[in-house]
Amino acid sequence: MLPTTPAARYALLSVAVALLTFALKLVAWHLTGSVTLLSDALESVANLAAALVAVASISIAARPADDEHAYGHSKVEYFAGGVEGALIILAAVGIGWTSVNRFFSPQELTGFVPGISVSVAASVLNLMMARVLFRAARNHHSIALEADAKHLMTDVWTSVAALLALVMIRLTGWLWLDPAIGLILTLHIVLTGVKLVHQSMLGLIDTSLPAAELELIRGILDRQAEQGVMWHALWTREAGTRRFMTVHVLVPGEWTVTRGHDLAEALEAELRTAVPRLHVLTHLEPIEDPISFRDETLDSPLPVISVEEKPSLSHSPSP
Repeated sequence: MLPTTPAARYALLSVAVALLTFALKLVAWHLTGSVTLLSDALESVANLAAALVAVASISIAARPADDEHAYGHSKVEYFAGGVEGALIILAAVGIGWTSVNRFFSPQELTGFVPGISVSVAASVLNLMMARVLFRAARNHHSIALEADAKHLMTDVWTSVAALLALVMIRLTGWLWLDPAIGLILTLHIVLTGVKLVHQSMLGLIDTSLPAAELELIRGILDRQAEQGVMWHALWTREAGTRRFMTVHVLVPGEWTVTRGHDLAEALEAELRTAVPRLHVLTHLEPIEDPISFRDETLDSPLPVISVEEKPSLSHSPSP
């Protein structure tokens, strides 16, 4: 069954483009015999695999929450980003190995003009697809599409360097430039792959929301002080397209359950408006109860305390 979500359809389009560009680059390599263009073609294999992983992960991430996955399936996109980063690194290893071998076995280039022409066509196609994916990644908040777009841009820069190398070889006759450029591209591609893997790892270990969004959240919470309300124990995390936060809200003990509930509902609605795709969980506590202040960070068991202990109402909120 074909993917039904818009993000998955973009990923499927990326698969089709990866197949076409791989075929074009193989033709360019066959025409010229250049190890640089062979390296470029090998990276396109990784592009194809990455696009297939993106299709699968985005389709799974779009599934609704169920009894076994109450928070949904969106985190699977981080696996896709990690796999794509690993594929980029593997492609770089293949490029480096081929380049080293060519140092010891120089080869004259043939079919220069037709080979260059085909390679340029493939690069332009990749550039157009990458721009489309970057825009789709922003619109659909998809790390898998973003990883795929970065993968394609790596391929574009690889192709540009490869074409420049071929032109220089043609002008100078220095055959060693072919493998030398291949090794330089290897380093660049490895760094791109490592960045993608690192980004995916941050998502898998529940990294908090960006600083700008945390400031928005804290600003909204701080404004509740006008009603004698305080807060602490703010936790945030991001999972694919979804954001989550929990916070303890301390209200006057004399408030009714209804008043506290109304405050929590209004607060959650304001937070969701300020930070798109945010799922908010608030926990109400009485501000006069000392134990309400013993879970500010939620990082240790609650101690046994005397009910005579009273907190200072000037206590500042702890993020």
